[in-house]
Amino acid sequence: MPTKYTRWLIILVLLIIAVAVSITVSISVGELSISLFDIPEILKKGDSSMEYTILKKIRLPRIFLGFAVGGALSLAGAILQGIYRNPLVEPYTLGISGGAALGVTIAIVFGLSVSLGAIVLPIAGFLGSLLIIFVVYTFSIQKGRLNTNNMLLTGVMISFISSSIMMLLMAITSSENIDGIIFWIMGSLDEPNVNLIKFAFISSLAGLIFSLFFVKQLNALRLGEEKAMHLGINSELAIRILFIVSSLLTGISVAVAGIIGFVGLIIPHLMRLFVGNDYRILLLSSFLGGGAFLILCDTLARVVISPNELPVGVITGIIGGAIFVVVLRKVNAKM
Repeated sequence: MPTKYTRWLIILVLLIIAVAVSITVSISVGELSISLFDIPEILKKGDSSMEYTILKKIRLPRIFLGFAVGGALSLAGAILQGIYRNPLVEPYTLGISGGAALGVTIAIVFGLSVSLGAIVLPIAGFLGSLLIIFVVYTFSIQKGRLNTNNMLLTGVMISFISSSIMMLLMAITSSENIDGIIFWIMGSLDEPNVNLIKFAFISSLAGLIFSLFFVKQLNALRLGEEKAMHLGINSELAIRILFIVSSLLTGISVAVAGIIGFVGLIIPHLMRLFVGNDYRILLLSSFLGGGAFLILCDTLARVVISPNELPVGVITGIIGGAIFVVVLRKVNAKM
């Protein structure tokens, strides 16, 4: 087996181990410690024990959702950075999170979550993200062709507009509504709806499998759109499809878990340092790395000020930002 593929295999095995370790830590650590060796006995007792309730109702759902959202955001970040050939692009740069946040804000301010139930919030967030995807895509088409530079600029501007409208709505609503909006914006994996967790998990895996069919196109786009076309790649069609896939992954993640920053930016960066720029390995490694990272961050969010809980977006922002600065300094030092 060639050395490159051997190295890729080793890295994938290490990432799978990292995911397993993060799951183990998340299951075990908390206000009530649970040993892995005790899990068979806990499952045998069923609803009669507190450990069973904590394991089934709290920790396992958060692990599944953390893996799905972390993997989806990191995968979307890797794809978008490949499309734009810009390492600073992340899923939230295109205004998708702003649209989702605005949708949730409207639902809270107008009392839709009270009259129709809590399920309205993720639905409103997803519809908001879909609207932004449509607007960014439409405004980026010039003379029948998709302009990636316009797409990026349009996304940034729409993100600012969405934030401004949110501030306006928060200024005229009650303090109780403001608390709900702020908590949602900071991100949380505390989602009680099992069906939403299943939907996010299946969607993230489907997005990964679908994107793997476009590794050839992504590798070609690293050379530029014109050179990719000379290699026989329909770059415009590939960009359109990949943009929609990454946007939907981001929209689903934001709608279910709120705004969780830096995962889609820092994880693809770290994976490139270890595996290189080949998308045959980068997509899968980014997905696994993002899942493990968010599970660990959520565990920290649960225990750092126990029995209270921090929004997971606070943890990812602090840790992700610190890692990004350190990595950037080391990369600059080598240049």
